[in-house]
Amino acid sequence: MQQEALEAIQSADTLEGLQAVKTKYVGKSGLVTRELGGLGKLPPEERKARGAEINAVRAAIEEALNTREATLKRAALDARLASEAIDVTLPGLNLPSGGLHLISRILNDLTDIYERLGYAVIEGNEVEDDHHNFDALNIPWYHPARDLWDTFWLEDGRLLRTHTSPMQVRYMASHSPALKIVVPGKVYRYEATDATHESMFHQLEGLVVGDNVSMADLKGTIAEMARGLFGPSAKVRFQPSYYPFTEPGADFSVWWENPRGESKWLELGGCGMVHPNVFRAVDDLREAAGRERLYEGKTGFAFGLGPERIAMLKYGIPDIRYFYANDMRVLGQFRGELG
Repeated sequence: MQQEALEAIQSADTLEGLQAVKTKYVGKSGLVTRELGGLGKLPPEERKARGAEINAVRAAIEEALNTREATLKRAALDARLASEAIDVTLPGLNLPSGGLHLISRILNDLTDIYERLGYAVIEGNEVEDDHHNFDALNIPWYHPARDLWDTFWLEDGRLLRTHTSPMQVRYMASHSPALKIVVPGKVYRYEATDATHESMFHQLEGLVVGDNVSMADLKGTIAEMARGLFGPSAKVRFQPSYYPFTEPGADFSVWWENPRGESKWLELGGCGMVHPNVFRAVDDLREAAGRERLYEGKTGFAFGLGPERIAMLKYGIPDIRYFYANDMRVLGQFRGELG
């Protein structure tokens, strides 16, 4: 029986077949098990010798079963690995690559231009307090210009900043002149959405403070920005305007060579010399924090512009909602208008 069992074990070429052999010989009703069960019928003098003989046969069969099982499992694993192998030498899939959002591209272009001009890029708080967003920028609660801002107020009395200008005050309050910074970021105004307005949009604020800073420096900076965005032939003009935090103030426009015709001046943003009241408010904050008053008597200029407007101008986008639409049908409509 032992020889017969060993031959059957070696002949089994699957784990299922090996299990059948195991059941036949050493299972609960197997041949070896039945032999052991019959020992009680033998005379006492034969029982011990016969038991030892049967146990030796059982041990030999179980050892052969374990060895064959290990061999078959290893063979099965090798076959599975071979069937699931990946040829890493094959060329990779040529997946489509993504790209930066147009607003991100414009902001990167702008910050690159100003970094080359020696400006530091600063990020500010999107949740502001009333003092930094309005009062310190020469816009007290009774100021008529305050009505121009439709503001998102929070329950704790703070607000979502309506412009990036509060960072002028915050930066000067903790840094000494001379300084040159630009502040890109999101701003929020509670207003109706149309082709050129959104309740959330972006601004890039610039601030330069030092000795004998002039309007000529400001115009040169704006002109350099326009040439960096639109090429060396870009033209810039200033028109007088009013902003509470500048004196004098101006709007700046760039001459747009519209590829579809009708080239014209298009306004990009506002600018001006920093109002003395802003420098005074900054020194008041510095003094309250135990710092030296440094800004009264200084000169500086500030400017702010909208990346969305520049992107619409540069890439021929007809509607600001194109930038923020989640509905693919809306995006398809805008793309169709672009051609």
